[in-house]
Amino acid sequence: MVDVSQLRREYLRGGLSRADLHADPLHQFTTWFEQARTAEQADPTAMVLATVGSDGRPSQRTVLLKYYDSSGFVFFTNFESRKALEIAGNPQVSLLFVWLQLERQVIIGGRAARISMAESAKYFMSRPKDSQMAAWVSSQSHPLSSKKVLLQKFFEMKSKIGEGKVPLPSFWGGYRVVPEEIEFWQGGADRLHDRFLYRREGDGWNIARLAP
Repeated sequence: MVDVSQLRREYLRGGLSRADLHADPLHQFTTWFEQARTAEQADPTAMVLATVGSDGRPSQRTVLLKYYDSSGFVFFTNFESRKALEIAGNPQVSLLFVWLQLERQVIIGGRAARISMAESAKYFMSRPKDSQMAAWVSSQSHPLSSKKVLLQKFFEMKSKIGEGKVPLPSFWGGYRVVPEEIEFWQGGADRLHDRFLYRREGDGWNIARLAP
């Protein structure tokens, strides 16, 4: 047994009160997100996406938030990946942002749905060209005999495309997670953390403090 129980630290950066919170969780998220960027938090757009397969087994992976608004949080992926296949069977997902420097977490629960091809194309064309080609050659989540095979496909495509434009793959695009609840977690001393849960009610949001 490897005992790591003594690896601990106190969370002392500050608390979170109901008076600190905006009535709209998207406004609150924006405040925290900008503070994470200002604090030079590594990869502030990184979020853990949890999905559930047909066998009831959950899976998680880190994806990058590309943009968000009042409609939801958008990320991009291969439609034949494990995450996409699991979303097709069960669109209920969870997103987790962890901003350790600020001793904060944000947990978002909601439904994921594909965005339009036009919206996906707009983002795809903004990506670096090599990233566009990488989307074509990677059969995401599927077995790969070797990295050499992947690189060979990549360089063959670079040679084929040349100076031309890379078209949007029909098997690649974005998902928007429409939030149904959003939890804001702020670390506290003695493990007395502050947690507030926004839950959608009609056109508004109910806010409740949760025990740590």
